[in-house]
Amino acid sequence: MRLAFGIGLSLALHASTTLAAGDQAPLQIVVSKDQQSLVVYDGNTVVATSNISTGKAGHATPTGIFSILEKRRFHKSNIYSNAPMPFMQRLTWSGIALHASNHVPAYPASHGCVRLPDDFAKQLFKMTGRGLHVVISDRQLTPVSIVDPFLFQPRAEEPALLSDATLRPSVSQIHGQTVEVATNETDPTKTAAVEIEKKPPIRILITHRGQREVTLDIQQLLNQLGYAAGVADGYAGAQTFEAVKAFQTAEKLTVDGKITPAFVEALYLKTGKGKPPNGQLLVRRDFEPLFETPVVIDKPEMALGTHFLQFQNIDEKTGKGEWFGMALDNTLPGPMKKRLGITLQEDAMAFNVTQRVLARITVPDDVRARIDGLLAEGSSLTISDMGLGQETGDGTDFVTVTHAKPKS
Repeated sequence: MRLAFGIGLSLALHASTTLAAGDQAPLQIVVSKDQQSLVVYDGNTVVATSNISTGKAGHATPTGIFSILEKRRFHKSNIYSNAPMPFMQRLTWSGIALHASNHVPAYPASHGCVRLPDDFAKQLFKMTGRGLHVVISDRQLTPVSIVDPFLFQPRAEEPALLSDATLRPSVSQIHGQTVEVATNETDPTKTAAVEIEKKPPIRILITHRGQREVTLDIQQLLNQLGYAAGVADGYAGAQTFEAVKAFQTAEKLTVDGKITPAFVEALYLKTGKGKPPNGQLLVRRDFEPLFETPVVIDKPEMALGTHFLQFQNIDEKTGKGEWFGMALDNTLPGPMKKRLGITLQEDAMAFNVTQRVLARITVPDDVRARIDGLLAEGSSLTISDMGLGQETGDGTDFVTVTHAKPKS
């Protein structure tokens, strides 16, 4: 263990020096509770490793997909008697963090945080930034390169042809002067590099639609048809109730004011919207919601599972990048499965499980084009049945907390 830590620390020292010299690579951290280990990845390349200590019985460290929300060199716990937590990197506002400790045994011993050896914690602190993703799992996970037509890619802007350019009127009014016109390089042996705009990364979440999203759509569609459903806010009040009943009366449906699947299908059919969407795509940037939109999930009776993918390594010639992904173990609670109508759950360790899930999701072309235009180095995509959990809120990325399979 001492040798392994020494190698890991050496890698960390090298990485921190390299990254300090230029733009930081979009690293990601993977914590294994079974192995009591932490690995820093750049894509699928190991950058640094360390032994750790996670939460003991009764104070288990949560598993799932997190990101660094806050960093403090000097911090004291506001839960456990001002216990020192140097080089603290917060993962949740409810109290889970990475931090240095002078007691990091080879077994779970913390109150829920991830303890790091002092020297490693200092180096890791230099390598990370707010928003860097941290994946915590029971078993060891390794990012793998994923190539799939579903995955978003930046749109490369084609240079305008001279014939498409609008000449300024003043040029034709200049007399007695030679006018020089700059043209694009025409040598076919040369490839122009794509100008990569430095943009903040976006966070994408694809999950099932909740009742709020369904109600929001219903209000908008009812208003569109002339039934006064009130302000489209996703919350069904008296005005929405009356509008639903009015539509049911006009379409000769059961008049009860209830938003049932049959009512939703009839409303979509009436407005020419086709099949009602059952999924939702949400986008955040800089810890703030950017937009959200409906998507369609095929085979809704089958769980999506939990998948995390990160986009990086944009080629300056083509403008295209690489996606690296992991599938996390996640057992859905019974009530959630019943509410979502899920009867089948795939094994996270099955071959090509992420690609099979991607094939079930349909994103509208205009939404795909918008995301392609926003995509930047370090952007990420989470796919999960869990929706917006309690840890996702103001000042966070999408936080997905997973659940282990109950022990027999």
